[in-house]
Amino acid sequence: MPASAGPLDGRDIATGKRLYGETCASCHGAQLEGQPNWREPGADGILPAPPHDESGHTWHHDTGLLFDYVKRGGAAALADRGVADFASGMPGFAGTLNDGEILDILGFIRSTWPDRMQAAQAARDGN
Repeated sequence: MPASAGPLDGRDIATGKRLYGETCASCHGAQLEGQPNWREPGADGILPAPPHDESGHTWHHDTGLLFDYVKRGGAAALADRGVADFASGMPGFAGTLNDGEILDILGFIRSTWPDRMQAAQAARDGN
């Protein structure tokens, strides 16, 4: 992999797609569509699972944040970035997925976006 390659370049997209279906689709949708009204907190104060397709905001974030969100859960990932007391419905998957599997899932998700969104997200990683 070239020195300028980003963390999602060269990932196993087929494995990422399979793992997404097994681990993520129940909340984020089989077509990456997210849950209805994902921008509005529920009665418990927690936002529904957002879409990971081009209509969502996943592509606005660098891979480090996305990785931490999946591995450690939303509240922990945001707390490390100074956002305290965020009620997140996103659990951590450190006990279920290894680091490579998480990156494969993120690589699959990114592969579904239009080229301009893929490039914008890659640029957030410094590529």
